[in-house]
Amino acid sequence: MVKFYVHLTMQISPPEHLAPFIRHYIFLENNEKDIKNVRLFTDGSSGLILSANTNLYSHHSEEQIPTSFFYGTLNSYKDFYTKGNFSFIAVVFQPYFLNMLLKTSAKEVKNQIISVEDVLQDRFTPFQEKLFYKAAPLMIIDDLNVFFTQFISKEIGTDYQLIAAIQQHILKHKGSVSSKDLEDFTGYSERHLERKFDDYLGISPKKYTNIIRLHYFLSLMNKGIIEENMTMLSYHAGYSDQSHLIREFKKNIGLSPKQYVKTENKMAVNFIEL
Repeated sequence: MVKFYVHLTMQISPPEHLAPFIRHYIFLENNEKDIKNVRLFTDGSSGLILSANTNLYSHHSEEQIPTSFFYGTLNSYKDFYTKGNFSFIAVVFQPYFLNMLLKTSAKEVKNQIISVEDVLQDRFTPFQEKLFYKAAPLMIIDDLNVFFTQFISKEIGTDYQLIAAIQQHILKHKGSVSSKDLEDFTGYSERHLERKFDDYLGISPKKYTNIIRLHYFLSLMNKGIIEENMTMLSYHAGYSDQSHLIREFKKNIGLSPKQYVKTENKMAVNFIEL
């Protein structure tokens, strides 16, 4: 049987002025034609997939995924399968940027796949065409930087700055942040913060901190864990015990830590072949 390998061609950081809105760009390309199952699991972010022909289909509905689409923040994971080769650019947003871009509550698009054409008509068509004609990915990413720079130069409000500050606080503490900590940090009540997170991220502060803590554990594990120090690393990542970690892992990723380690083809940290 031919092994299916999607290789990560590149991961590119945005320019400094876009970093508060875009985490990074990823260019992925696959030239194999076998049908394979892939899983995208939550990392607390939303994003944009730009392609000329993704050839991705939903396991849930058996329908083809739109050629280019936005995805809202995920509660856990989504499974897809591929038909044939594909190449695409993923724009991984800071969690609140999709809310700003689409001018809608993140709660409304949580767990959703949204066709780019349905919400922004032909504004991304030039990028799709360049992918179709095999333009250099770095050139397309440069053009995307110009597009997003023009967008943020317009009036986008300042509410997001609160969410951005809270996000950085959570990241700094690797997800080990309580509701009381967030109240003390912001001066706002737990309920107020929940409403803000619902609007900008689509998930609660508690859910977001759990995701960040899980991904901190993933970063430790991907450095080369052996089974004997799983307990130590789970404690280091802020879990009360190993069983708590495993429950969170399966809930968000759909695999046990041991199964994830054995996954050979990790196209990105949160995008894997099953």
